[in-house]
Amino acid sequence: MSAYRWKSFYEDEDRPEKPRSYGVTEMRGPTYALFTQNALQDIFESMGQFVDGLKFSGGSHSLMPKAFIKEVTDMAHKHDVYVSTGDWAEHLLSKGPSAFKEYVEECKHLGFDTIELNVASLAVPEETLLRFVRLIKSGGMKAKPLFAVKFNKADIPISSGRAFGAHIAPVPRTSEIVEDVNLLIRRAERCLEAGADMIMIDADDVCKYANSIRSDIIAKVIGRLGLEKTMFEASNPRTSEWFIQQYGPKVNLFVDHSQVMDLECLRGCNLGKNHNSIFRSSSYFPF
Repeated sequence: MSAYRWKSFYEDEDRPEKPRSYGVTEMRGPTYALFTQNALQDIFESMGQFVDGLKFSGGSHSLMPKAFIKEVTDMAHKHDVYVSTGDWAEHLLSKGPSAFKEYVEECKHLGFDTIELNVASLAVPEETLLRFVRLIKSGGMKAKPLFAVKFNKADIPISSGRAFGAHIAPVPRTSEIVEDVNLLIRRAERCLEAGADMIMIDADDVCKYANSIRSDIIAKVIGRLGLEKTMFEASNPRTSEWFIQQYGPKVNLFVDHSQVMDLECLRGCNLGKNHNSIFRSSSYFPF
């Protein structure tokens, strides 16, 4: 073994070896460019110890041959990387009540470990969302609901003096969108109670840009749900830097595949204060 190691994992350093329950780095697979096995192999072989999960973003897996998906998931598993779907389940709602269960079974067969549920795109009642979470768990997979901080006004519960169990007429959908972090947290808590493994927070209106991060929302979400049960989408290196500076290396982040090395530098050895001096540009894998 070499006497010099740039990085090691100890619980008293920043976080333990994989599989990790905190300090997770989930990587977005190439979505708008050629997605090749060789490219992923390069990433896994050079940075695999820093990558916990791979996500097929934007329903990209729905456009790929099943044999190719299986080869990719098998490759990821060889490097102890879990594989997650993106937000695709909402396209199954028009195919009947059994379609979602069939989707879970198909994802498991293809080697996916986690199914992501985009709550805003699904636009289903809360009890239906919880049923989806339970179906995923009963299928032997992990559930990861994705929440945005803004909701359709029709989804906001109306407080009234009605007796418990009284019928409440459905509220028609509107075009009005409102911010409600308390509703996000309440629904996320119910998902966790139903068995969800992680809550993903959408970057839009929360942390998409480093100069407009909603630290109040982030603090409230982490305070209620816990650092270990939440994952934030970091759209750029500056956003990642903000999270590490504020919450340390144990925060769970979803980043682009081109930002994995930068993020690892931020997580360890206090390199986050001047990470540009180490990796000015993450262009090792120009997809």
